[in-house]
Amino acid sequence: QVQLVESGGGLVQAGGSLRLSCAASGGSFSSYYMAWFRQAPGKDREFAASISFRGYSTYYKDSVKGRFTISRDNAKNTVYLQMNSLKPEDTAVYYCAAGRDYILLTSGYPDYWGQGTQVTVSS
Repeated sequence: QVQLVESGGGLVQAGGSLRLSCAASGGSFSSYYMAWFRQAPGKDREFAASISFRGYSTYYKDSVKGRFTISRDNAKNTVYLQMNSLKPEDTAVYYCAAGRDYILLTSGYPDYWGQGTQVTVSS
């Protein structure tokens, strides 16, 4: 059983930056693909970014490409999401997810979810 705990959310003005962290425990972190999802008020949860086992491969939703960077530190069992040039439409609860199957993970069916952290971007 893997536990995922997100942190780093908060309130920021448009154009600002935040760095989210997701600390994993209870499993072999380096054997999981990791991803960030987000859910805005009244909308479905959506994929934002993913990263491969060793961090060599990343993939982003078009609307965050060039502004967000996903990374991982397997020695610390932690995945990060650096968010720059934030926009009000980035306001959402951000969830960390882990999965051994990349397709299932990025389709919204991971093995594990975190509890989420709120990001609010004011205009």
